[in-house]
Amino acid sequence: MGRVLKDGPKIGEVAAAAGVSRATVSRVMNGQSTVAPDIADRVREAAAELNYRPSTLARSLSLGRSSTVAVVVPDLRNPMFHQVLRGVMDASEAEGYRTLVAETADRTADESAVAQEARARCDAVILVNPRMPQEALEELLPQLRPVVLVNRTTAHEDIPSLVIDHAQGIHRLVDHLAGLGHRHLAYLRGPAGSISDIPRREALADAVARRPELRVDHLAGGSTIDAGFEAADQVLASEATAVVAFNDLTAFGLLARLNESGVRVPDGLSVTGFDDIELARFANPALTTVNVPHAELGRRAWQLLAEVVADGPVPASGRTPETFVPELTVRTSTGPVPPPRALTAPSTDLSGRAHRHADDDGGPRWSARGASWQLELGELVLAHSMGGERMPTVHSPRPHLHPVRSLRGRLLTDRSPDDHRHHYGVSLTIPDVDGTTYWGGRTFDPEHGPMLLPNHGHQHVDHTQMLHRGATLRQEIRWIDQDQRPQLHEQREITGAGLEETEAWALRWSSALRAEHALTISSPAVRGRPGAGYGGFFWRLATGDEVEVLNSAGAQDIHGAPARWVSVAVRHSEDWTSLVLAQQSADPVPWFVRASDYIGLGPALAWGAPLKLAAGEVHPVELLAVVVDRRVDADEVDRLLELGEGRVQAARST
Repeated sequence: MGRVLKDGPKIGEVAAAAGVSRATVSRVMNGQSTVAPDIADRVREAAAELNYRPSTLARSLSLGRSSTVAVVVPDLRNPMFHQVLRGVMDASEAEGYRTLVAETADRTADESAVAQEARARCDAVILVNPRMPQEALEELLPQLRPVVLVNRTTAHEDIPSLVIDHAQGIHRLVDHLAGLGHRHLAYLRGPAGSISDIPRREALADAVARRPELRVDHLAGGSTIDAGFEAADQVLASEATAVVAFNDLTAFGLLARLNESGVRVPDGLSVTGFDDIELARFANPALTTVNVPHAELGRRAWQLLAEVVADGPVPASGRTPETFVPELTVRTSTGPVPPPRALTAPSTDLSGRAHRHADDDGGPRWSARGASWQLELGELVLAHSMGGERMPTVHSPRPHLHPVRSLRGRLLTDRSPDDHRHHYGVSLTIPDVDGTTYWGGRTFDPEHGPMLLPNHGHQHVDHTQMLHRGATLRQEIRWIDQDQRPQLHEQREITGAGLEETEAWALRWSSALRAEHALTISSPAVRGRPGAGYGGFFWRLATGDEVEVLNSAGAQDIHGAPARWVSVAVRHSEDWTSLVLAQQSADPVPWFVRASDYIGLGPALAWGAPLKLAAGEVHPVELLAVVVDRRVDADEVDRLLELGEGRVQAARST
């Protein structure tokens, strides 16, 4: 005969053991205070000895409540709703409630039935983002009381509601993109019938009314990753320079398709989302979006529901919806507007056009663009100076130049590339200052090799100003270690000058590093990794079809050797662009040069030996860069550098 499973102890057994009635046991287990304390203690002791647990179902039937709240959502595939649920569950569990989740699978016709069935099983309902028409919603809500409405409003003044200010979120995204120079945006609409889509479209229309220069194309989108993926072709066909996606999931799909298509974000197109779900910061690149506090929405929804359950309906004097305003979260999926497509066409000669602008305004000039700065020659943007606020901590956040372009609009920098995520355009970056890395990524350990350590410092820009009638950008920068202690103070000056008659322009970088205390600057080469003497001024270039490296020393392999200048020419299709970097000191240091697995170069501060600085000692780092829209021969480099230095000195003398 099979084994018979014995049920747990019954309420009658507890009553017999305690010598009381079943009703008395029930009152004690339900927390009622009508039982004498000594009898209640006897009942609890008997229950503990018998390991008795009251039936939740029986207690619910007895009390007429289930201690369960239903949360009805339209689509559990969207992580946004997971965050709302987490907020509800965290808040309600603390008060002894469980959460039942019901999904309508975006079927508007089923919403009413699903919500009513959930209410029949639970004490109350939180209705999140219902899709049904307003008239149907107003008819349904009284049948669900007690109920709280999330992301919709109602005419029923006794029903609490929470709403998100979608319009304010859109305005903040548009202001951010406009500040980066974008004038042509594409909006990927939400799914058909989405109530949240309406205020977003209205906000975009208002933005266009406020900014006559702004254009917004409304394109078919949706709310899923697949929808964003499928929308990529129409986005590219629109020739917009930035995209506002309906939500983060749509933006994820768009980013994936753009990556497959070879479109770099944000260099070729900026992309923004909406919601700031938990995965947004892990996108590639990290997604600029607006943060909607969904978990807080869930917690507040429970608080309002608990008030209604405890105190009864709200008086007819009325309740206004509580509004949550999204905050802008800027990451690396947005950047300066790329040059017009015509500027990158091989047949377009901009040198004469740029020269005419230079005659008018005296050459390249820096101008403020929101929280960043642009070096402009007429209507051409030659360089963009960015802070490090949007960089991940493990990349050692620092100010840098990106993008840097030639007079024809060809890209000369790379930022967070696939091979080395911690490379950022043009910057002053050192792998080891007394154990702190300002290079980013992994640190070389002699015993274990490259390791990811929590030793990433950051560079903070304290002050920025323009000098020499805007030709020079000066920045005061603090280098702060992983323990938030200052190590170096840097005064950086970056000057631009035009050399249009040679299809080129020049950039002079001057940094003075002052040690806050005695310290040592080192590199992996010093610690036992041969050839890895990198650290100092570093220029990461965009890859091309062919690379040619020349240098003043005539050496075939300049990596690790001193030379006054190094020239790197990169071919894209049939067009060549050259970058010439020249050290300005009389005693040049060895160069770190990579041209095979990636293209990056710069003079090394600590190639074969550490650089030791006393407290208050200042170490200069000075280079001249010349960007040329053709392949440069070795015999003409000296003339280019002489011309560039002369133009820079002239610009600095104003």
